[in-house]
This record gives sequence, C-alpha cells and structure tokens, in this order.
Amino acid sequence: MQKKWISAGLIALVLGGGFYYFWDQIDFNQQQEKVLVEDFKEEMKEDLLLYGININNLDVVEGVVGKNQTLSTILAPFNVSYQIIDEIAKKSKDIFDVRKIAFNKKFTVLTGRDSSEAQFFIYEPNPSEYVVFKLDEVSIYKEEKPVEYRDVEIGGEISSSLYVNMTQLGITPDLIDQFADMYGWVVDFQRLQKGDKFKVVYKEKVVDDHVVGITDIEAAYFEHMGEPYHAIPFEQNGELSFFDQDGNSFKKAFLRDPLKYTRISSRYNLNRYHPVQKRYKPHLGTDYAAPTGTEIRSVGEGTVVDARFTSANGNYVKIKHNGTYTTQYLHMSKIASGMKPGTRVKQGQVIGYVGSTGLATGPHLCFRFWKNGKQEDWLKEKIPPSDPILPANKMAFEQVKMDKLQLLADIPISTPVEKLVAKN
Repeated sequence: MQKKWISAGLIALVLGGGFYYFWDQIDFNQQQEKVLVEDFKEEMKEDLLLYGININNLDVVEGVVGKNQTLSTILAPFNVSYQIIDEIAKKSKDIFDVRKIAFNKKFTVLTGRDSSEAQFFIYEPNPSEYVVFKLDEVSIYKEEKPVEYRDVEIGGEISSSLYVNMTQLGITPDLIDQFADMYGWVVDFQRLQKGDKFKVVYKEKVVDDHVVGITDIEAAYFEHMGEPYHAIPFEQNGELSFFDQDGNSFKKAFLRDPLKYTRISSRYNLNRYHPVQKRYKPHLGTDYAAPTGTEIRSVGEGTVVDARFTSANGNYVKIKHNGTYTTQYLHMSKIASGMKPGTRVKQGQVIGYVGSTGLATGPHLCFRFWKNGKQEDWLKEKIPPSDPILPANKMAFEQVKMDKLQLLADIPISTPVEKLVAKN
C-alpha cells in the first residue's frame, strides 16, 4: 500500500513537473512570440522610409507644381510661416534656388500626424534628383535617387532613312547623332540604300522603373550595300575611341557635318544658278537645310579669325584650324556668345545658330572649306584619321574585338516595334 502511495506520489510528482514544464514552456513561447512581434514592429518602423526620412509618424501629401506657384504658395496651406519660407529661400541658394521651382514638377509635403504643419518639403527638379527642405531646422540638402543601368541592344534595317528607322525602334535623336558622327566619314547617309542594316549597343539609365537617360554608344555595326562596318570601342592613350576590325580609328580631325544629322540641300557646284541673284555663279560651299535656331558646331578645334555680319554672308563665323585647313559658317540667325577673333573653340562646340541672314532664301547653313588657301569640295575631301591601334595594344584590342563582334552578331534585326533589353 505504501509502495502504491509512493508510486502514486512519484507519478503525481512527474506529472506535476510535466505540467509545470508544459505551462512554463507555453509562457516562454508566448514571451518569445511577444519579443518577436515587438522586433517585427520595430523593424517595420525602421523600414518606413520615404526620401530617406522615417515617416511612421508623418502624413504624406504629394502634388505637382501648378502654374505660377512658388514655394510660398505651395507651403501656405501647411501653416509654414513666411519667416521660415524667407529663411529657407535665402539659405538654399547654393544648393537649389527656389525661384527655379517649375510648373508640373513633383513635390511632397510631410506633416505630423497630430498637426497639419509641414515638417519637410521635398522637390524633384528632375527624375534623378530630389531636394529636401527640413522646415523645423531650416536645413536643405540634395540627394540622387538609386539608378539602375540596363543594357540595350537594337538592330534594324533601312526602309526610309536612318533617322526615321532608328526612331521607330525607340532610339533617341542624341544617340542617332552619335551614330551618324561615328560613321560620317565611312558612309554617306544622304545616299543610303533600302536594306542597309544597323546595330547599336548602349545602356539605359533607369530611375523608379522609368528611363531617364542613356549612355554613349558602346558598340555599333552598319552594313551599307552589303559592306559591313564594325565600330569597336577601345581605350588608347587615355581616350576611348572606336576602331574598325583592322584597328583603324573612326575618329578624324574633323566632324563629318557642322550640324547634327540633317539634310544636304545643295552641294559644291562651279556652275550653280543662284536663287537670289538670278544668275549662274560658282557655289563653293555645302548647304545644310535645317530649321532656324538649329545649333551649328565647329567641325574641329581651332581659332576664330572672323565673326561678324556682311550683306552677302549674313552673320558668319570663320575658323582657322591649322596651317592647312580653314572653315566658314554662313547665314546664321545668331552668332554664339563669346565668338570673336582670337577665341579658341573645340571640336563640336556650338558657334552659332541656323538662320537666313544675308543672301539666303530660307533657313540653312552654307558651310565653306579651305585647304591651303583654296576653297574645296568638303564632301570629296579625304581627312586623315587619328592614330590606329598601336602595336603594343594589338593583343588587348583583339580580345575586345572578339567579344564585341560576338555581341553584335547575336543581335537580331528587329521590326519597328521591337527593342531587345539585354538580361544582366
């Protein structure tokens, strides 16, 4: 009987201990769960960020700048005093001038949950940047949004013109200009054939899943009348340039055209009928048709020797490049600021704007070219290229070339609605 009680006691002790352990474990698990929930809440609290600002206890108001709105009129409904607005305006000039707040740009106001008074004003001057105005401390800073770069590879075929067919595939005018400048001395874009092919590789700059810009061309291909021309990038002497498969440089002392991709309306002609003077006389220049105000750029580095107006030439600029070559740009609507005799200009620098001043029937640029003091036909001139791949760089160039040739070979020729975004 005693043994039974002892046994029963032992059983009760064990069971009691088990129940104690069981309830203790439940309590422990509940405590653990509580700790995990608190940790989760804390993590969630830390993660509620907007423009790098913790907004757990803030209300968010988003909007766009209306016509004639200023910082003062935007912040007036949010109980911000004119004193603070004035102080912000004065203090922010070196970071962002509030007078440049523009129509239709996005802004965000952060207010306290228990107050309608603004604590932060955030303005986006462009898709890539934002300016934060911390109103309670009257402090201002500018930040950049996270940027992603996506590889883009596009191939197409000429059925109309380089410009039309490239834009149909989503290629921007700036990139078309780069492409035309690169191949300008190799291909006459005024005489393209249907069936000519092109391929181009570049990167898109993406912010908030929107394309906000592009990089320069990274590799290219053009096929003209069955003849292939590969453009291989390679850095030599500290400069990134493009070379053909044989290592010859695409770059020359002069750009092919003084205007970005455009149309030639009249060529060098020793017996042309002058549309204004109504008589036959030599036309010693090349005319480029373009709208009034189109930028005119110097085809090469040099020194301005003349920049003025005459009754025949209108507004014009003349540039001496070296002891051999001189160029002249006629009929400008306006000469660019700073253009005067003795001014040094760089290749591609804007020197004026297309117009119809002087003896001109409509807006265009008459471009003239001198070689050893004699006017020559610019379109027939053979301009020497830059240095080819140096012997010491040939092995490295061959490796880059093989990689780029394979990349270009893999790009399909697309229809106008297609664009291939490479997978990273």
